[in-house]
Amino acid sequence: MFDLFFTGEAKKFLKRLNKEDKTRIISSLERCRIRPYAHVKKLVSSPYFRLRAGDYRVIMDIQSGRLLIIVVEISHRKNIYK
Repeated sequence: MFDLFFTGEAKKFLKRLNKEDKTRIISSLERCRIRPYAHVKKLVSSPYFRLRAGDYRVIMDIQSGRLLIIVVEISHRKNIYK
């Protein structure tokens, strides 16, 4: 099982969300901890992956050797790829 690590920016955004959206994102990340590659897609020309959680996207780095998932950024789908 992979461990989760949040960057400061990701924690800050998660705190500002309402309870329903926050719960949806956290449950998606918990499901992703067991088999991350089954739930994410690789971003084109980037070392990162994306995870869908409703209208929000989670950008993450998966380090298989250390069993670590680093949540780089969380944002609404219309703003995340800019």
